[in-house]
Amino acid sequence: MGGREPTYFLRARYIRAIEELGGIPLILPLVAETAARRRLLDSVDGLLITGSGPDLPPHLYGERQRYKFPLVSERRADFELELVQQARSLDLPLLGICGGMQTVNVACGGSLFQDIPSQVQNALDHRQKTKAIHVSHPVAVAPKSLLKKIVDKATLMVNSSHHQSVKTVAPSLSTSAVAPDGIVEAIESPAHRFLLAIQWHPEFLFERHAAHRRLFEALLRAARRTRT
Repeated sequence: MGGREPTYFLRARYIRAIEELGGIPLILPLVAETAARRRLLDSVDGLLITGSGPDLPPHLYGERQRYKFPLVSERRADFELELVQQARSLDLPLLGICGGMQTVNVACGGSLFQDIPSQVQNALDHRQKTKAIHVSHPVAVAPKSLLKKIVDKATLMVNSSHHQSVKTVAPSLSTSAVAPDGIVEAIESPAHRFLLAIQWHPEFLFERHAAHRRLFEALLRAARRTRT
């Protein structure tokens, strides 16, 4: 699909989750100029940073690449990192999912485990063997977090499809969910009205699991308040 030509690719589940819960999804092009990126954000009420497949280049968080995994293009990485920074300055509602969570953390000054199995002893298998429509492990939700207010659960079952994760949480962010092996599964900003990032994939779960549907509903509620 697309051959060697750069291609925009996004799973339809992200689009469906936003549309079916009452939003109008727009896919943003990877424009290069800062002013153009600001104009894009001025035209939307909220921002969803999706999973990416390839990894963020480790030099973006001050490390050399230790493992031979594919890397996301520099253009996409630069685009998404700046969108996160601009959304923070605008207090634009933002939800990051999987690779999107890693982007949020790096944009705010945090770091990543480049490969969980290689760097974390006794880690769970965070690449579940079953389909992503099934949950695979619990996360403990921080009691007074935005995430807790949204899902209304102290423990939440999630799916898992990643080999990287947050290592050092960015100074301006707080941890709002943790897996049994200590891997950070959600982060958020106490200083913003809605800035939340999660390591799992609720776009596979929102149709059958109310708690995961509430994540998208909360983003959309916050987005509706952007213009008021």
